[in-house]
Amino acid sequence: MTIRKTLTLAGVFVGLAATAAFAQDVIPDATGAAAAVVAVDPAPAAPAVQPDVAYIFNTLLFLIGGFLVMWMAAGFAMLEAGLVRSKNVSIQCLKNIGLYSIAGLMYWVVGYNLMYTGVDGGYFGSFGTYSFDAVGGDNLATGYSTASDWFFQMVFVATAASIVSGTLAERIRLWPFFLFTVILTGFIYPIAGSWQWGAGWLSEMGFSDFAGSTLVHSVGGWAALAGALLLGARKGRFAADGHSVAMPGSSIPLATLGTFILWLGWFGFNGASQLAMGTISDVTDVSRIFANTNLAAAGGVVAAMILLQVIYKRVDVTMVLNGALAGLVSITAEPLAPSPLAAILIGAVGGVIVVFTVPLLDKLKIDDVVGAIPVHLVAGIWGTLAVPLTNAGTSFVTQAIGVVAYGVFAFFGSLIVWAIIKAVIGIRASDEEEALGLDRTEVGVEAYPEFTAGRA
Repeated sequence: MTIRKTLTLAGVFVGLAATAAFAQDVIPDATGAAAAVVAVDPAPAAPAVQPDVAYIFNTLLFLIGGFLVMWMAAGFAMLEAGLVRSKNVSIQCLKNIGLYSIAGLMYWVVGYNLMYTGVDGGYFGSFGTYSFDAVGGDNLATGYSTASDWFFQMVFVATAASIVSGTLAERIRLWPFFLFTVILTGFIYPIAGSWQWGAGWLSEMGFSDFAGSTLVHSVGGWAALAGALLLGARKGRFAADGHSVAMPGSSIPLATLGTFILWLGWFGFNGASQLAMGTISDVTDVSRIFANTNLAAAGGVVAAMILLQVIYKRVDVTMVLNGALAGLVSITAEPLAPSPLAAILIGAVGGVIVVFTVPLLDKLKIDDVVGAIPVHLVAGIWGTLAVPLTNAGTSFVTQAIGVVAYGVFAFFGSLIVWAIIKAVIGIRASDEEEALGLDRTEVGVEAYPEFTAGRA
């Protein structure tokens, strides 16, 4: 049975159920009086959605969106595994499953409370674990299951940490990275998030970031930039005369798979950020968000391909992959309001940003292994500043204030944390460890043991 047929049958069953429920309310029996009511008004207004139905659909949106965003963890892992050299693949896989788990624990222990106490008037939160719905509970006060909300918000935190992992690959030691992840996911991200999504001071100013171009992606990008500056470049990445030396990744197919996984996960990232699916209007908006998200990614790909052909006379597949991701990041700040053409153009600018920012980082001798800084930081800034172009209820000034505030807090907060870790336990692998590959020295399990040990 095809998917379309399955959906059609599902629609028939839902329609029959809705008709039966409507008949039970409006036509309680087969009396002539009830029939007369129907005859007088052959097209009565649709009954309001019951609170329990809205609760179910809102919760379902959080759960589906949450597991799609969780699947992005696999996307980041595959993207990074493909873009690092073969001697550093295992450690990237380890870092990604480790950071996801740390993010989940920290967001339960302290992060959620820090981020969302702003709803009750405080911006810096309180400590303590977060409680889920009672077993067998029937609480409709929130409009959704609190456990589903926590799960959906938690997977966003892991995304921010994944951005840092890719930038600092191939020379960052494992446990210092995990220690930074604890601080980023437990404190830096939640405090910054409370300013907007926790009804904090930026929310009161009218700042808008629908699904996190700045709150998630730029925060992760600023943290990655701070780490890259203190960590330094990989050995041999820049020659004595200053020119950059290419260090090709181990697997373009893996990197491409990772990109497609991230693209898929982004439908949950943006679509479920509607935060409601209990009305026709909400479901329609979620559909529009899906379509605009897809168009923006496609715009980023095509713009990157054309520009690469014009400038370099060849199309670098890694740049194109990042063009797709930059298009996705760019539309994340406002995926609902743009027209289809506007969504394509917003994503296309993201693709252009990648093509120009990657060589700029090389000139500055900033080593970003997977290109996360152009994709998540710079494209995230662009997407946030572009919101007023399609959303008349926002302001360029307010958007700029938010971008600067998040940049200052995330960059300098991360820089301080990185500096402390570096001073106390160190953050960088030794020259010998880096030459051998961190799979051998940090993990003890090589991803491709059939290759020569330590081979790039």
